[in-house]
Amino acid sequence: MSSAPDGSVIQREAPRPDLVAFEVKGKITKPDIEWMSSMTDQAMQAHGKIDMLIIMSNYDGSDLGATFDGYATSVKVRSVAHIRHYVVIGAPKFAEAMINLSGMVMPVETKTFDLADEAAAWAYLAAAGPASASRSA
Repeated sequence: MSSAPDGSVIQREAPRPDLVAFEVKGKITKPDIEWMSSMTDQAMQAHGKIDMLIIMSNYDGSDLGATFDGYATSVKVRSVAHIRHYVVIGAPKFAEAMINLSGMVMPVETKTFDLADEAAAWAYLAAAGPASASRSA
């Protein structure tokens, strides 16, 4: 398990290399969003298709610099072609609605879970099998 520079995000261990999992543990800073984006970018380059799991155990918003970071934005834009499943646990209601809506208009399967249902989220991704097997990027 590795941690972003300011510690607001940690990378969680995942059962397969094409599943990237992060836990948000506070207010996301610019250095932390850049670190998270870099880890995601590396996974997309290595595997083509990936699945992503975000656990928002203690999300406390984002610094303005994190919200408008150019590198993070470029990774988000490119991720549409690389992320197969985007699963978020514990998203605030406004974010949950946006995640579910984006899944209807983008070629990424999105799903949200309550914090109490973390095991179900991991099981959902386990049942989906490797993302890299569906490589089409």
